[in-house]
Formats: sequence, structure tokens, C-alpha cells
Amino acid sequence: MILIPLILLGILAAAFGFTTWKALAIEKAYPNIGELTDVGGFRMNAVHVPPPPNADLPPIVFIHGASGNLRDQQAAFRPLLEGRAEMLFVDRPGHGYSERGGPENDFPDGQAGAIARLMEKRGIDRAIIVGHSFGGAIAASFALYHPEKTAGLLFLAPATHPWPGSIDWYYKLTARPVLGRLFSHLLALPAGLLMMDGATRSVFSPNPCPASYKDNGAPALVLRPATFRYNAIDVANLNGYVTRVAPRYREIKAPTVIITGDQDAIVAEEIHSVGLANDIAGSELIWIRNLGHKPDYVATDVAVAAIEKLSGLPRDLQSAAALAEARIARHAQEPAAALDLAIEKT
Repeated sequence: MILIPLILLGILAAAFGFTTWKALAIEKAYPNIGELTDVGGFRMNAVHVPPPPNADLPPIVFIHGASGNLRDQQAAFRPLLEGRAEMLFVDRPGHGYSERGGPENDFPDGQAGAIARLMEKRGIDRAIIVGHSFGGAIAASFALYHPEKTAGLLFLAPATHPWPGSIDWYYKLTARPVLGRLFSHLLALPAGLLMMDGATRSVFSPNPCPASYKDNGAPALVLRPATFRYNAIDVANLNGYVTRVAPRYREIKAPTVIITGDQDAIVAEEIHSVGLANDIAGSELIWIRNLGHKPDYVATDVAVAAIEKLSGLPRDLQSAAALAEARIARHAQEPAAALDLAIEKT
């Protein structure tokens, strides 16, 4: 009778030990490349690219999505924009190497406020705000609550509006106070490692995932217990939050571009992207055929053209989208290594 509890205790201890060891190994493989800055009671992590001498674009702030970190957007955009603009790639509160801060950061408006304070600390008065996926909800909240700091908005496959249905069970479980902590410290990391390749491919689907993405984007950082739990809380709170806030999007006056694919398996583009286009007067919605949830990687050139247009430069985004569609069609049957090369040449 005593043997069974001892075996169970041993299994739990082994799971906890493995999670602790592997989380440290993940941090060793993907160390902090940013700088921590106090934003009022907690520290946010970011890579700040100072303004170049001859910048032709205004400052740009990049906000990553769920399960992400600053490396994701930096790998996509920094090579194409270095030398053209001041840039700030942020780890959202509780993600990457940023501290979580208070309960206000369980919601997009709290995270938007933290980013606004970080901008002030970095001497950035106004910026184009770029938000991918979950980062789109934060970008929209930023424009609502900090319009004086918003020079323009670029939404990439955003999640911004109420949607029918529910979230995956593990988000609900992990967001719970006691069971969530147990799950994130015992089971989430080993299970996540087994699922990482498939989950990453599904985010890019139907487009191939670049072979370099796991190293450049470091998605494994989300598997660390505290980060995994904060990410789950973010996702669990999102639908209720946007249900309350989305009716106010009509107040947004900043120039806005929305880029979305018609094959997004992660968020419903007909709800979120179309909803933003309907809500924000004067916004421009760019559809790209056969594009999934990662326009930041698969259609980076279109996103850069959108940033240029938001900066006041003449750009035909529909033509840019057509070129991207032709490229996607050419690369549809090519291996991920070919996509890496295409991104480098874009």
C-alpha cells in the first residue's frame, strides 16, 4: 500500500526535476539578447535599435503574439529595416525575459501601458506600432489608450475581436490558480517539446515553416513554467477582453493597415481582420491568397511596404500583395530551406 504513493511521488519528482533542468537548458540555448528596463515596479526586456543617422522611417515598435518573444519579430524585420528606422522589439510582460508585473498585465491594455512606459524610457515619443496575432489586440489597445504615441498601426494576422467557440483545454487548465501551476511545472514542458515541431508547422501552414525558425524565433522559451502559465492567462482572458473593448475601435484615428491571409488556421481572418477594417475608418485591408498565420515571415516585403506607406511614402500595397502571392505559389512545393533563402533575398 505504501509502494504506490512512493512511486507516484517519484514520478512527480522526476517530472519536476526534468522541467527545472530543461527550462535552464532552454535559457542557455536562447539567452537574453535584450536589455531589462524598469517600467514602474517591474522590468521589461527589449532590443532597442537606436535611430540611424539618415533614417527615412519613423520609430517602429514590434509586438509579438501568443507563445512568442522578441526574437520572433526581430528575425523577420530587423534585417530589412536596419539603418532605416529606430526600432524597439519587446518581450511582452511575462514573456521572453520580461518580468510579469501586476495583474493589470493579464490583459492587453495593461501590456500596452507597459510598452508605452518603455517607449518613454527609451526616448521614443511616437511610433508605428506593429502587432502580430495576439499582439494585434495590444496594438489596438495601444492606439485607444495612447493615441498621442501612435503614428500608425500595422496589424499582421491580428486577434482583436470576439469569436465563437472556445480555446484549447490546456490554456484553460494552465490559467487556473493551483492546477495550472502544477500542470506547467510537471507536464507542460515535456509535452510541449513533443508537440513543438507540429505546433510550429501549424502556425505557418499552409506555408512551409523556415528550417531556421526554431533557432531564430526561439519558440521553446514559452515552455518554461512561469512563461507557459502567463501565456495561458493571456489567451484565456482575451475573448472576454475584446468583447468589452472592440466596440471602441471606431475611436481609433491612426493610419492603419491590416495584412491577412485567406488560409489562416489560427485566427479567423473574416472576424478579426475584416472587423478591424470595418471599425477603423480609412484603414486598408490587404488580403494575400494562400497565406497562413505568418505574414511577418512569408510576406515580410508586404509588411515593410505597409510600414513605408504608414510613414507617408507612396506604396501600392495591392501590387505588393500580388507579388507575394506569386512567390507563395512558386514556393508552395519547395522545402523549408528554400523559404529561408527566399526570405533572405526579399
